[in-house]
Amino acid sequence: MTPFQLQARYQPMGDQPTAIAQLVQKVQAGIPYQTLLGATGTGKTFTIANVIEQVGRPALVLAHNKTLAAQLCNELREFFPNNAVEYFISYYDYYQPEAYIPVTDTYIAKTASINEEIDMLRHSATRNLFERRDVIVVASISCIYGLGIPSEYLKAAIPLEVGAEVNMREVLRQLVDVQYSRNDLESGRGRFRVKGDVLEIGPAYEDRIIRVEFFGDEIDAIRYIDPVTGEILQSLDRLNIYPARHFVTPEERLETAIAEIKAELNQQLLTLQAEGKLVEAQRLEQRTRYDLEMLQEVGYCNGVENYARHLAGREPGSPPECLIDYFPKDWLLVVDESHVTVPQLRGMYNGDQSRKKVLIDHGFRLPSAADNRPLKSEEFWDKVRQCIFVSATPGDWEVGQSEIHIVEQVIRPTGVVDPEVFVRPTEGQVDDLLTEIQQRVSRQERALITTLTKRMAEDLTDYLGDRGVKVRYLHSEINSIERIEILQDLRNGAFDVLIGVNLLREGLDLPEVSLVAILDADKEGFLRTERSLIQTIGRAARHINGQAILYADRLTESMEKAISETERRRRIQLEYNQRHQITPQPISKRSSNAILSFLEVSRRLNKQELEVAVSQADDLSLEEIPNLITQLETQMKEAAKNLEFEEAAQYRDRIKKLRERLVGRH
Repeated sequence: MTPFQLQARYQPMGDQPTAIAQLVQKVQAGIPYQTLLGATGTGKTFTIANVIEQVGRPALVLAHNKTLAAQLCNELREFFPNNAVEYFISYYDYYQPEAYIPVTDTYIAKTASINEEIDMLRHSATRNLFERRDVIVVASISCIYGLGIPSEYLKAAIPLEVGAEVNMREVLRQLVDVQYSRNDLESGRGRFRVKGDVLEIGPAYEDRIIRVEFFGDEIDAIRYIDPVTGEILQSLDRLNIYPARHFVTPEERLETAIAEIKAELNQQLLTLQAEGKLVEAQRLEQRTRYDLEMLQEVGYCNGVENYARHLAGREPGSPPECLIDYFPKDWLLVVDESHVTVPQLRGMYNGDQSRKKVLIDHGFRLPSAADNRPLKSEEFWDKVRQCIFVSATPGDWEVGQSEIHIVEQVIRPTGVVDPEVFVRPTEGQVDDLLTEIQQRVSRQERALITTLTKRMAEDLTDYLGDRGVKVRYLHSEINSIERIEILQDLRNGAFDVLIGVNLLREGLDLPEVSLVAILDADKEGFLRTERSLIQTIGRAARHINGQAILYADRLTESMEKAISETERRRRIQLEYNQRHQITPQPISKRSSNAILSFLEVSRRLNKQELEVAVSQADDLSLEEIPNLITQLETQMKEAAKNLEFEEAAQYRDRIKKLRERLVGRH
């Protein structure tokens, strides 16, 4: 019996049932690698959700950036509301790694800002991997970095059980040993407090408080309570308190590690002195001895990760333990957008090592610091037992690994056909493009334009803007939140045309886009390869009037292959539509005609009522606006907590407009 319970408003359609059956059969047969070649808009995530449910194994879904990981996590949480769908990405809001620039003799210290919410989600993922089978972890590439030893993390967990004879002082000591801190004034993650015979713990992996009630030396009750109201949420018979940090080092291991660090330091000092690097030797000795004193006194120091090899007791050059090691042996890997994700896996190690080598050569770190690293590509794949690559354009490596085990999914249940592709000369391309854009604007449709250079994108943005087109330019210096806002504005019609150099990495899901224009399509290179062209053309594959125009003066091999593959997919979809008498339908947005009595705004409104209230906010009195703002803020925080960043940004904009009205700007 599978532990997963998939819930969806629809059943598999098109070639989804065949794809699901083939993927499940191959997983159960023990095939190590297979590929789901799924065209844009065919419901690849729904197919994978069905596979996970039927296979019934813990799964790791790997995405190539945080935004795509969040989108996947939200989709899978909707499919599996009663199962543990976790989100595991880098917990840094800002991260500047330690570095040294010899040319200018500039040392850059490590600076970072940790996002507590994401840190909690990371702990939630590892905790659930120990306690449940129905776990799906959606992760970014950061999951291949060291994460402490799973066996030590599990061994350090503190078991609590109602009726057990336990001395409270012993529990407090154990909490301190696993990096919890005492704070009797304020509860929160990673902290605990004592009030008489009551111990309250803020676990690192959730936003509820654990209350442990003692009667003498006996645990009388264990409860989950709301951290704000103190309301009892759940009573438990037993539970484990997992460490506040993933890196847990037993006292005896710490003593051994300190001795090993001292020995390595002495050896490296001799090496540097023999090479005549006296300044480097003095620098290394001063820094390392300070770190050793901190480790001896408090068990921690800044940059402790640089001593990870000694603290974990690993051999030189051996791979670090990472998230993968927390999974049971029968786990399943799903690599989303594998044509981008797999090359990223290959590139992480080399970049990290080049930076570390400079630090080691100039006396900032011991040679063992090089072993605080991400996995090498081959080390990662050695840990993988079974994998499904998912992409509309899988790379040669994935295809080679999958051999004959490639499952195709190109039919859209909605009946929407791949876009028509036209090749036009570059002479007069801008004026021709302007005409095409104006046609789309008149039909309230959107357009994407991709150029080869940043300068050309900027110039084209200015040119179209001067001719009355509502246009925006998406470039690399725009941060993640602003990108989401720009894409949301495009969908909402705040502007009609989006221009960029590389729109592939945005993970665009824009049903309103009916035109994709590719300038200089015949300039062979990274952004004009067969796969890149297919991916870019596919941005218009969610609209019934989808078209792609390739401006070029010759047909390259990449263009011919991309056009041929797009035409093949069009033909398959058209035959399916004709055979099943399907008429492609545009995506219709839900609208509400409900009339809200504004006298009811004082009560807690549901989501739909809030939408109506905001749409009719001009009819509200000034006295009613603060309450509406409060409710919108609650929804905004809830959306952000659930990783629904686009929705949170919408709430923020609505709040801003209401506040402007309050202060008399409108």
